[in-house]
Amino acid sequence: MSQTHFSEETHRNLLDRIPQCTGRDVNEWLRALADGPSFFRFDDKVSWLRSEHDLSYGHAKALVHEYDLRRAARNLL
Repeated sequence: MSQTHFSEETHRNLLDRIPQCTGRDVNEWLRALADGPSFFRFDDKVSWLRSEHDLSYGHAKALVHEYDLRRAARNLL
């Protein structure tokens, strides 16, 4: 898997659909990523979400991207 980027609009649309598709809100998924294994690579996090939680590639990728964006924003404070 390679890390290709979604447009901002596609990213937001994927995040908006996650609660309906998974039954869990985005913050729950972000906590699962934070509490999960400490993978350094983006693709490893995506693969873990897909295999452990049976998420689609698009949703897993959007969640990891959002997780990384929020973590980077926290580090800037």
